[in-house]
Amino acid sequence: MTRIGFATGYDHTVRIQDFANAIRAAEDRNFEIGFFSETWALMRDSVTAMAAFAMATNKISLGCTQIVRLRSPVLMAQTAATLDEFSGGRMVICPGAASEVHAKRHGFEHVTPALALREWVEVFRLMLSGDKVDYQGKLLKIEGAQLGWKPVRSRIPLWFAATSTTGLRLAGKLADGVLLNTVSSPEYAANAIKIVKAAAEEEGRDWKDFQVAILINTSVEDDPDAAIDAVRWEVANKFMPEKVVSQSKARQRVGEPYIDEDELPRLHSAYATGGKEALAKALSKKTVQGLTAAGTPADVVKKIQEYRDAGVHLPIVRPAAWHQNEAILNLFAPRN
Repeated sequence: MTRIGFATGYDHTVRIQDFANAIRAAEDRNFEIGFFSETWALMRDSVTAMAAFAMATNKISLGCTQIVRLRSPVLMAQTAATLDEFSGGRMVICPGAASEVHAKRHGFEHVTPALALREWVEVFRLMLSGDKVDYQGKLLKIEGAQLGWKPVRSRIPLWFAATSTTGLRLAGKLADGVLLNTVSSPEYAANAIKIVKAAAEEEGRDWKDFQVAILINTSVEDDPDAAIDAVRWEVANKFMPEKVVSQSKARQRVGEPYIDEDELPRLHSAYATGGKEALAKALSKKTVQGLTAAGTPADVVKKIQEYRDAGVHLPIVRPAAWHQNEAILNLFAPRN
């Protein structure tokens, strides 16, 4: 079967039960993974969402991004192992480190994201081994931590959620896979995969065992302009002035061709005068189209194939609007 995943969106008017029903619908259509993103915007948390999804499904893999500094690595391992047991060994965790903006929102002191991610993951994996953990890192000091039961799996897959060159290289060196960020073009994906693969090969790792997934902002309408307008708000999220370093600049350094340095001042000016809505309207059609899969059903199918051609193993489509769920699920339902 053609590999495809489905991710819930961010409609704040939709209940977590409805998200779970959407994942069950994806399972019914043979999607490989049901995905949920835990974000800096303080939407629903990943742990509760994964429990709801596990209760609603039987066989689909369940994945989520998880901001590592929101939980100690000991608690993170305890929770992930519990969810893995509850779901019958179906969990995939996609850890990411908090940016400076995220750290401030939660009252954390800002630390080097790569160092935080590395230490949290090292302790997380040690905890799943079942052995007593003593760990002395630059950020973490752990003494005598040990799970009180044997997890279903001693190694839950970790796909690092990465955008920057540093994060991509870290994924290649340490992770079981990489989850490329939303609002990214197939051209960015191809460049990012080269970085990840080079780092993996430096470590002597077998690329055949490595997973490459990407979350894709997906918007399907019969009117292509309506589809583009429906996804503008998600693209605008990545162009907000406070995200220049963690999003815009990070993508540019990887080689994202749809972020124009000369356009950023105009977009930031629009945000300053009219907020996020004005920023979304100021984005060019070319930019929105380049960074998403938006348009008619035929347009979107073609664009998702471009991500596969770029080297992505598992595209994960995420509807831009709740009413698009059914059309997108039916459009990409794998056939045996």
